[in-house]
Amino acid sequence: MARITKWNPEDEHFWDTEGKYHARRNLWISIPSLFLAFAVWQIWSVVAVNLNDVGFSFTDRELFLLAALPGLTGATLRIIYTFLVPIFGGRNWTVISTASLLIPSVGIGIAVQNPDTPFITMAILAALCGFGGGNFSSSMSNISFFYPKKAKGTALGLNAGIGNLGVSAVQLLAPLVVTFALFGAFAGAPQYLGDGTQVYLQNAAFIWVIPIILTVIAAIFGMDNLPGTKASIKEQSVIFKNKHTWIMTWLYTMCFGSFIGYAAAFPLLIRTEFPEVNAMAFAFIGPFIGAAIRPLGGWLSDKLGGAFVTFWDIILMIGATLGVLYFYNAGNFTGFLIMFIVLFFATGIANGSTFRMIPFIFNQKEAAAVLGFTAAIAAYGAYLIPSIFGWSIDTTGTANLALYIFIAYYVISLVMNWYYYSRKNAEVKC
Repeated sequence: MARITKWNPEDEHFWDTEGKYHARRNLWISIPSLFLAFAVWQIWSVVAVNLNDVGFSFTDRELFLLAALPGLTGATLRIIYTFLVPIFGGRNWTVISTASLLIPSVGIGIAVQNPDTPFITMAILAALCGFGGGNFSSSMSNISFFYPKKAKGTALGLNAGIGNLGVSAVQLLAPLVVTFALFGAFAGAPQYLGDGTQVYLQNAAFIWVIPIILTVIAAIFGMDNLPGTKASIKEQSVIFKNKHTWIMTWLYTMCFGSFIGYAAAFPLLIRTEFPEVNAMAFAFIGPFIGAAIRPLGGWLSDKLGGAFVTFWDIILMIGATLGVLYFYNAGNFTGFLIMFIVLFFATGIANGSTFRMIPFIFNQKEAAAVLGFTAAIAAYGAYLIPSIFGWSIDTTGTANLALYIFIAYYVISLVMNWYYYSRKNAEVKC
């Protein structure tokens, strides 16, 4: 493939005759790479639910911790990954970061086959799934360089939205592939449930190995390192002096932190609060809708304005969380599930709308760094939300306190978005 020697997507002639073709090719390889990253990142949201059924003896708090640890490490790695695309190049870093997903995928597949595997080993493997979480920041930073401002909302929405589907994919596919010897004897012996049913829990991890290898090959031969995007960490760190970096970080944590945190906690929350319900039969629905709707959030924001869409969407998030709280206390699983699905829907719209706001607040290079950094901090939601749910249930016996905390956060976010970006005389109309 010929190396790209110039890049100026804001030049309409260049974009129409050459730029958009390169951009689309890179986007359509970036998307499956990010999809796999999210799948690996969220493996523990499924595996943790099933460990004790196959002979492990972890406490509820340990299981919530296993579901939360990938969020902690993934968020921390995002801070680092934010700045690596301008240093290594988009193609180079996509290859490295995608290949790293093989480490936790293979490791988990081996470890879950032995019920004597100590908790510390499981915790390390859970932490290594953070490789998948880290990829989001570098992926979004990379794709932001390829598109003009007029198309960034849709492009970033597609990359993140379809990529986010990896969360629901692992929660949908894992319960299916663990029921039979998908890889034959090559993948190891089955485990047994209490009633003697055979399961292959290792398949929940091994199923991603071949797609990861194929995607790495596609990235090597199909992606590009763009000219004119090189920047040192020092050059990129100017974003930390801009107050809007921190405001947008708060707002993106409000939506994406909620999305990924609820995705990690939802299966265990159903299992602990509605034990009569098969958690894995419903857990994938919310993350699927939240991820699938994200491109619509970006597209709507391209048409109506990111701050406008974000404002009304936060109101929906507040209403949905109040609905979750009501039906949770009423012991009504159907209402609880519907309200959580609405909440996932709202997080998906806001994920797209807030990311569309950033390129209008910052210049090109700053915007790429801010996209990555806000995504990094927001990813701590994958650790904090399961941890807060676990703490609330452990200390008060219910999830009420956790939900009140989340509602308060959303109310503050509504005020901040209105004051800085969506009111008539806002500091930055975007």
